[in-house]
Amino acid sequence: MSADKNNQVVTQNVETGEVLISVKDLAKHYKSKGGMIRALDGITTDIKKGEVLVIIGPSGSGKSTFLRSLNLLERPTGGTITFEGVDITSPQTNINKLRQKMGMVFQHFNLFPHLTIIDNMTLAPRKLLKMSKPDAEAKAKELLKKVALEDRALAYPSQLSGGQKQRIAIVRALCMSPDVLLFDEPTSALDPEMVGEVLDVMKDLAKSGMTMAVVTHEMGFAREVGSRVIFMDEGKIIEEGTPDEIFNAPKNERLKSFLAKVL
Repeated sequence: MSADKNNQVVTQNVETGEVLISVKDLAKHYKSKGGMIRALDGITTDIKKGEVLVIIGPSGSGKSTFLRSLNLLERPTGGTITFEGVDITSPQTNINKLRQKMGMVFQHFNLFPHLTIIDNMTLAPRKLLKMSKPDAEAKAKELLKKVALEDRALAYPSQLSGGQKQRIAIVRALCMSPDVLLFDEPTSALDPEMVGEVLDVMKDLAKSGMTMAVVTHEMGFAREVGSRVIFMDEGKIIEEGTPDEIFNAPKNERLKSFLAKVL
């Protein structure tokens, strides 16, 4: 992995790669006083191993609903999601077991305030993967070193900045050795000066070949790190393509209007 002359992160070639997640005709409908709200309206796409899929669009377009549906934090009302060959929308599927392979990073960190950082990181591996305490702590310390926070292992979340908390949330997810990481607007709750330190961690993950699906308003990240970009509006995929296609040669008028406002 390397960076090209435009400083774009070059992820591994996923054109012929293995499909990790396959989404077919995904729907999520809500009833309201005004009728039916179609939060997701027939989403079909694949996420390949090693791909960095970036999902952009206006607020209320269904981006986060789509992302949260991938591990059934949102239960779809129609369609299928196949993860590593298993239909996770089937009632017979043990979704809790499959979620162990799907790391999730939220906007607001979701760290346990009463636990130290090392305990936050080792709780799931010890409980779910049955790792020994020494092994779990050794892995956690190795990951903390990679994000330059090894000196914060015994600190509590309240003692960390927002950027530090989000970096901890990312490496906490990595402690489970997931096959894919899902990011739901991971920088939206951060002060502007803290955004860069979190995006740098995500760029390093992309370079390492981690499969990622990222909902974000950071267009620079989408352009630099994404291997594919999806633009959503009104619960549908309006346009998708490489970052160059989406940002330099958009075809859809709605996408052109959106980019004119955010770039």
